[in-house]
Amino acid sequence: MARVFLVRHGRPSQTWGGAGTDPGLSELGVTQAETAAVALREFGALDVVSSPMRRCVETAAPYARWRGVAPSIEPRVSEIVAAEGAEDRAAWLQERFPWRDRSKRRVWSTLEPRLHAWRDEMLGFVRGLRDDTGVFTHFIGINVIAGAALGVEHTIVCTPDHASITEIEVNDGALRLIRHGAEMQVDDVR
Repeated sequence: MARVFLVRHGRPSQTWGGAGTDPGLSELGVTQAETAAVALREFGALDVVSSPMRRCVETAAPYARWRGVAPSIEPRVSEIVAAEGAEDRAAWLQERFPWRDRSKRRVWSTLEPRLHAWRDEMLGFVRGLRDDTGVFTHFIGINVIAGAALGVEHTIVCTPDHASITEIEVNDGALRLIRHGAEMQVDDVR
């Protein structure tokens, strides 16, 4: 059995998909990363896995420094990629993953096959973890894993705040949600 701590990246310096395609952390995001590192220490020496996106790598850095390790970069826990040609990434996301209005909930079976493949890759990676691990990832990724752990097909099951920590148990590939991380108080999916 492994405990997996899903850490949403800290607040980025700009909206992803805007002027910059891979923003790092804002000043607030750096503070959030430090706070998350302190919280993770109570769980001991975890393996450290990060999405390749800068905001996740920078969020993982304080905890990895404390551990004296470099994070393992794992593309399977990276950000979901909008459809080619999508001019408004936020609108594209909101259509498929409506976090603002839960009455418009979507289920995975209604989404494009390439999104199913992305989801399956992420779940395959997490289900294969055998050691206690901190996984630094993204809003939609946390929803993928938490939804699978809850056994629901909705695309949005939670609204994790920046640098929140969601705990999952992995036992022979089965996922169980132990606790959700802090929920965002304002609409801030970046």
